[in-house]
Amino acid sequence: MNSFPHSPTTLTINLDAIVENWRILKGRTVHGRAAAVVKANGYGLGLAPVGRALSNAGCDTFFVAHLDEGIALREVLSEKPDTRIFVMNGLLPTEPDVYIAHGLVPCLNDLGQIDRWRDICGSKGSPLPAVLHVDTGMSRTGLDRRELAQLADDPGRLSGIDLRFIMSHMACADEPSHPMNADQRDRFGDILTRLPRPAEGGMLAASSATFLGPEWHFDWIRPGVCLYGVRPNREIENPMRPVVRLDARILQVRQIDAPESVGYGASHRVAGPTRIATLAVGYADGFLRALSNSAKAWVGEVEVPVVGRVSMDLITIDVSSLPQVGPGDTVSLIGANHDVDALADGAGTIGYEILTSLGARYARHYVGGAS
Repeated sequence: MNSFPHSPTTLTINLDAIVENWRILKGRTVHGRAAAVVKANGYGLGLAPVGRALSNAGCDTFFVAHLDEGIALREVLSEKPDTRIFVMNGLLPTEPDVYIAHGLVPCLNDLGQIDRWRDICGSKGSPLPAVLHVDTGMSRTGLDRRELAQLADDPGRLSGIDLRFIMSHMACADEPSHPMNADQRDRFGDILTRLPRPAEGGMLAASSATFLGPEWHFDWIRPGVCLYGVRPNREIENPMRPVVRLDARILQVRQIDAPESVGYGASHRVAGPTRIATLAVGYADGFLRALSNSAKAWVGEVEVPVVGRVSMDLITIDVSSLPQVGPGDTVSLIGANHDVDALADGAGTIGYEILTSLGARYARHYVGGAS
């Protein structure tokens, strides 16, 4: 339930666009097998509505990061018990019974986790599904070179586990010409020849790597951020459908003149008569402080600048070119003229951070997503 239904700032989320983006990504492969990554509360857009929309569209394989995210998604999709939910952060010693109780599947990230899950399978008297995560260059989670060599020498450590996939993760896929992309692809392919064949093969490509070509697709892809409209890289026109729109109604308009200033730190001083409009959005809502004195907004098709510092709850824009606007009028902050990637560029960050920072104080409006 939206806890801020009276907010003067509205975040509109197009669930049909998310579904279409999943289908676009799936359609880029020959095999047509695509999971969906819905970690971090569906990349900030709502785990429940995003998960339901994708499930209703036919997606039955999901990835989350945290165990609690998997539990929450299982509850959302309780009417579809065959839906598979994989948890990427792995298997801590206290967690096996929780995985089993909620029908979740761990991504096994080291030899200790493999041994732990194998022992659980033995104690239950039947194989339980798991994913084997191998590190091909990220140096975060996944079996490292030393552990891979040990497992290749002793593949029996996987006996009793229902191994569904072997997966890895790309480091530089959003830079198509980066030499590491081919290195990781080749290393992953070599690993697949050295380990027992999993039931469903290899899974390397997430969002950006899907656009590197079929040699990176292996047997499954695992898209995340591109589902939510973020561009796969800077070298092509974004083929993904936009998913979010952020609109704010003007709270107040005031007339000021030189040498008056705007906002904290007096970081913006006006040179002459200026109309300043105030909007109810700030860094507490994910409109990053780095956008101070640099971001753009739109009133209709007219671009207006954000002036002064972004504060916790408010921003200010210069509407001197629009003498007719006043309180209650709508200003676009993310939309057709300025998408998530453009806002991220202005903040010196990436679309991921913008999406996952979008605050809870917006009036959230979901469109589409019907079963």
